[in-house]
Amino acid sequence: MLTVLIAMFALALVAPVLFPRLGRSAFLLLAAAPAAGFAWLLVQLPRVLSSDQGAPTGRPNAPPSVTVPWIPSLQLELAFRLDALAAVLCILILGVGALVLVYCARYFESDDPDIGAFGAQLLAFAASMFGLVLADDLILMFIFWELTTILSYLLIGYSRHRLSARRSALQALIITTLGGLAMLVGLVMIGQEAGTYRISEILAGAEALVARGPLIDVAVALVLVGAITKSALVPFHFWLPGAMAAPTPVSAYLHAAAMVKAGVFLVARFAPGFSETALWHPVIFVLGMATMLLGGWRALRQFDLKLVLAYGTVSQLGFLTMVVGLGGRDGAVAGLGLLLAHGFFKATLFLVVGIIDHQSGTRDLRILSGVGATSPALFAVALVAAASMAGVPPLLGFVAKESVYEAFVHRGGDGVAGTLLLGGIVLGSVLTFAYSARFVWGAFALKHGTPQTDFGRVRASFLLAPTVLAAASVLFGLWPAPLDTAIQPYADLFPSDGASSHLALWHGANLPLLLSAVTLAAGAALYLLRAPFERVQGRLPAVREAEVLYRSAVGVLDDVAVWITGRTQRGSLAFYLFVILSTAVVTPLTALIIFDAPMPTSFRIAQSPAQVVAAAAILVGIVAALRATKRFMAVLMVGITGYGMAVIYALHGAPDLALTQLLVETIVLVAFVLALRSLPARLWTRAESRHRLLRAGLGIAFGGIMAVIAMSSMASRNAAPISLAYPEMAYDEGGGANAVNVLLVDIRAWDTLGEITVLAIAATGIASLIFIRGRGDRRRRADGVEDGSVDRGQEPLDAGGRAGAARTLAARFADVSRDPWLVAGRTLAPERQSIIFEVITRLLFHTIIVLSIYLLFAGHNLPGGGFAGGLTAGLALAIRYLAGGRFELAEASPVSAGTLLGVGLAIVSLTAAAPLFFGGAVLESYILEFWVPVFGDVKFVTSTIFDVGVYIIVIGLVLDVLRSLGSEIDERSETDDPVEEDADTDALVPPATEGARR
Repeated sequence: MLTVLIAMFALALVAPVLFPRLGRSAFLLLAAAPAAGFAWLLVQLPRVLSSDQGAPTGRPNAPPSVTVPWIPSLQLELAFRLDALAAVLCILILGVGALVLVYCARYFESDDPDIGAFGAQLLAFAASMFGLVLADDLILMFIFWELTTILSYLLIGYSRHRLSARRSALQALIITTLGGLAMLVGLVMIGQEAGTYRISEILAGAEALVARGPLIDVAVALVLVGAITKSALVPFHFWLPGAMAAPTPVSAYLHAAAMVKAGVFLVARFAPGFSETALWHPVIFVLGMATMLLGGWRALRQFDLKLVLAYGTVSQLGFLTMVVGLGGRDGAVAGLGLLLAHGFFKATLFLVVGIIDHQSGTRDLRILSGVGATSPALFAVALVAAASMAGVPPLLGFVAKESVYEAFVHRGGDGVAGTLLLGGIVLGSVLTFAYSARFVWGAFALKHGTPQTDFGRVRASFLLAPTVLAAASVLFGLWPAPLDTAIQPYADLFPSDGASSHLALWHGANLPLLLSAVTLAAGAALYLLRAPFERVQGRLPAVREAEVLYRSAVGVLDDVAVWITGRTQRGSLAFYLFVILSTAVVTPLTALIIFDAPMPTSFRIAQSPAQVVAAAAILVGIVAALRATKRFMAVLMVGITGYGMAVIYALHGAPDLALTQLLVETIVLVAFVLALRSLPARLWTRAESRHRLLRAGLGIAFGGIMAVIAMSSMASRNAAPISLAYPEMAYDEGGGANAVNVLLVDIRAWDTLGEITVLAIAATGIASLIFIRGRGDRRRRADGVEDGSVDRGQEPLDAGGRAGAARTLAARFADVSRDPWLVAGRTLAPERQSIIFEVITRLLFHTIIVLSIYLLFAGHNLPGGGFAGGLTAGLALAIRYLAGGRFELAEASPVSAGTLLGVGLAIVSLTAAAPLFFGGAVLESYILEFWVPVFGDVKFVTSTIFDVGVYIIVIGLVLDVLRSLGSEIDERSETDDPVEEDADTDALVPPATEGARR
């Protein structure tokens, strides 16, 4: 099963590459993945059906399962289990999924630019649903649950140029995410109470859990919140009709066969163990009944065929939730039977609507006329599916509905509540028959006074998918035994109450058969009286819809956000700093006072005179930065404080920290200097502020409280630091003598993985602030650029006042007929070139790159590592840029910064996941010892590959900074107005900033 899941996700990843080559026929290749999965499912069914469904994983005769360790310390596992319930859902997920993908090959046009992404998202959604129903771990199930939420958002918003599609996608995302978060809380509560997150084990011990009382009742109710939002029950039903903005294949798969079934599946999954909790039946029966009746009522008022089906789906989902949540063997059999029947007939009808829309250009049943006569094959398919939905014998819909009636008739002995439930279900079924007939009449009937619809011939390949699904409704209606056999193992999970429930076409002359006859007769009468019924509906007072309430709530939230933003985001940097620093001072100080935090009893100012010198340099830098009048000088002085901290780290015996601090400070200094070119040289001067003393005091207080916190933390220690064990762990388990580097790439690799992900996001953020289109990666190369044409300023004068001497010397030096010191240095204007700088750059660049590689691979045992090595390589690129300009940077780094970030993240992710394939845990490292000619014995630790990914990501980050704050600003300045000389700073300042400078 894991192979099928990985194959589906892998094919989804490469799908965008297939469509430009194969066109819409690539959908057929994508369909092969769920089709192969369906074939695998059929092979596994005998083993699944013969197993003991109630046995937890690992017990004898348990259903097929796969478990891969993930994070054992947090009890997280990649645990999958194919039991009967999962197998029934997989019939829809894989079987209907394959047919929908085949249908897409004729629904979309080959020149649609977005079908590649659409195909990938649809297949990834199928894989996520497959993982969701197979998951045997609560947290793993939630992860797949949220994946379906995200992918459904993308699929619903496929037509992103339309406001309605974007709004509907966001609405579905917000509602289902809200329910998912509530569900997560409930899942964690259940897992903590049970002592395990393994679903099979939780259900096996559910009776003891339920006996613990209200806490489990609340947890189960929170889980049901996730189910009712996902399956669009009242009051969250409105997102489903809005989601009809999606392409019809999405509606057929997500909103008929797959996604909306996730909530029903969740109810079915927990029903065997938790259907007797206090809130289970009230929530499910009340909301399910309200949804069934409301959806059926509103379906009779729609004129768009998709909306008729959408509200019909809402109604059926309420129906399904009630039946599946009923509990007992009869409810289990009826619920899963109805679930399969609904998937077959509703997916068929959505696909039929797609064909009608594709061929006629409309879905309005008031406009459509005579389609049945024009396309009898399409009419026959739709008629079979609609009849199954209406519960007409001998179709599968009738078989399932008979089982439902039987289950609720059996429950009718519970008194008034049971009778009301049965009556409500009959009434909802009458509405179902009426809107099913309305659909067939609206889509295919020849209407008097309405011109016949121009409807072209439907190709057989286009009709294949709905025909197969309609045939399934006929086949399993006449012969329901295979489905009944698949469902019975799930029903066996419920206590036996003496009743024997089965899916069958004929149960004899009994009350359920009478109720079916009443349903058909009343439904036919309601359809025939549709005109007066519509008038009655029109006269009834309008009820405020839930969607209006939702939009009102969102509007209030927006207003509150605007109000808060207007009072907090005032555009004053001084105000923001005051709030941040005040909070950082008051909050810790309050905690120190309230909890009477201990303080050290003895102090040591310094351990050596060198530390005093370094601290004095830091203080000088701080004072000089405060008194600086020019930005460049202020940045340099701040840099001194950073270098001083590096010296202190080194004196304290922390070479790794010192090296990293030194490199980071240098890179930051380069970035600041590059950014300062867009600002006036001088700092703004302003009148003496009356808050100057307050600001100074706040700054001193912030520094002081940080020092106090550090001292209190050291004085509070009452146990040996865990870091004392790091050197031994690093060497014995991580295979490295440098505890700092092993800590980053092995012991605490999860932290590093999160940090470098944030680093990549930050780099993307920097680029997005600067670049309008793209990322600055596809810049012009030096070929074809005129010598000395880049960044040309005023003509320099020689000692005798003659112009052109410097230009002549530099041009002769950069003569392209010779071997240039820099590849693109010739492109700079001669007065911008520095011969000495170019020579030094050429001498040092390759040495620094080699040093960076040395730091990368030596870091496991000596100071260094991927982060330090990447920063060193970034400094080499910065030197090339400063010496030769933006074209030199382009020649030095022909690889895209985005590509580097992506490759680095890919290496890190694959390194993290690779141990899973060898029976290990995520991010587990291995020590390999082997002999290599020339080098001899080699000891290699696989976490070094993780460090290589970090190295590449850091280079990508630095390259992004250089291209955004360097190359991009250079290119823009060449198209700006001429610059004027600043006599005070000898800096070139655009005229537009002259006023601000003065």
